[in-house]
Amino acid sequence: MFAEIDPPQRLLMGPGPVNAYPRVLRAMSADLLGQFDPEMTGYMNETMALYRGVFQTQNRWTFVIDGTARAGIEAALVSLTEPGAKVLIVRSGRFGLLLTEICERLGADYVTVDADWGQVVPFDRIAQAARAHRPQVIAAIHGDTSTTMAQPLDSLGELCREIGALSYVDATATLGGMSVPVDAWGADIVTAGLQKCLGGPSGSAPITISDRAAEFIFARRHTEKGIRASDATDGNRARIGSNYFDLAMIMDYWSEKRLNHHTEATSMLYAARECARIALQEGLEARFARHELAGRAVVAGARAIGLAVYGDDAHRMTNVTGIFIPDAIDGETIRRRMREDFEIEIGTAFGPLAGKIWRIGAMGYNARKHKVLITLGALEGCLRAEGFAARSGVDAALEMYEASHA
Repeated sequence: MFAEIDPPQRLLMGPGPVNAYPRVLRAMSADLLGQFDPEMTGYMNETMALYRGVFQTQNRWTFVIDGTARAGIEAALVSLTEPGAKVLIVRSGRFGLLLTEICERLGADYVTVDADWGQVVPFDRIAQAARAHRPQVIAAIHGDTSTTMAQPLDSLGELCREIGALSYVDATATLGGMSVPVDAWGADIVTAGLQKCLGGPSGSAPITISDRAAEFIFARRHTEKGIRASDATDGNRARIGSNYFDLAMIMDYWSEKRLNHHTEATSMLYAARECARIALQEGLEARFARHELAGRAVVAGARAIGLAVYGDDAHRMTNVTGIFIPDAIDGETIRRRMREDFEIEIGTAFGPLAGKIWRIGAMGYNARKHKVLITLGALEGCLRAEGFAARSGVDAALEMYEASHA
């Protein structure tokens, strides 16, 4: 007989997931309701209203997809991308590659505009590629945790309207920790997840959809499958190639019609609702400042220890920091020591950065002074135990926090 689940109380300071707010976990323990119970649909409406605030948007179609952050990504792309459609993908890390993989499965005619890992794609290159290829969709990652870089997106919506494209942005790693001003960007669909800056468990994907994107998606509702984008007209679009991720059907479910599509994940809805309540009660500007300060403290502490920080300082995400593993140090040994001796998890890397950097995240519930200091102190101790002459990173991080209150 297996024992009752009793996981260790680890401090999750990697690129996500992070520790959930206790309020979120308490909300998840509330009683279940039927999916069309007026109390339940009221909570759904409240969740929509709350996430309009978090996404900084007036979009009527703002809700959550039942599934991890990747469910939101796939729902957006399968609903926006017709077979044969031209898609321009902005890539500079692993999650840009993920967009490519999904578009391949959808039969899209995709092109990419790339930057080296650790950099971002300059907007003039995005604009040049968009004007040359005239895509139906432009897709980008706001904050790619694989490289710890944040892609500037200020002019994306304007560019899309110039060429008649729709835009998709994956803000999984930034929503609730960095500004994601959907209306100011003019973005058409933006998705995220709970398990990073929003401080909840993985399993719910907030999404917001512009009216122009909704109109395009609804036009695909009652069409024949197999139509390619080149043969489609506004009244004869290619059918959405998924049932579960069909945003037209999901929007009907979240509308006043309440047309049955799936059984809402009640406990995850409670979690998503509470994540948004916490974010808005703190205030977005205060929240962004808290994450920015935590990120600067991690960078200052790592450099004071004697470690090099990965990537372009000008475009660094505020909530995830890449740190080079020193020569003659085994990165996995340090991670094991951190976990076994201090009950702290920091992240490894993948792709061309595998074995080269650690990734430390200070997000949501964990973007706090004492958690940053504890993590840096543990990293110092583990490095010294492996023969690295680590200096004090705690002092430098503490000075960063004290200076912020001067």
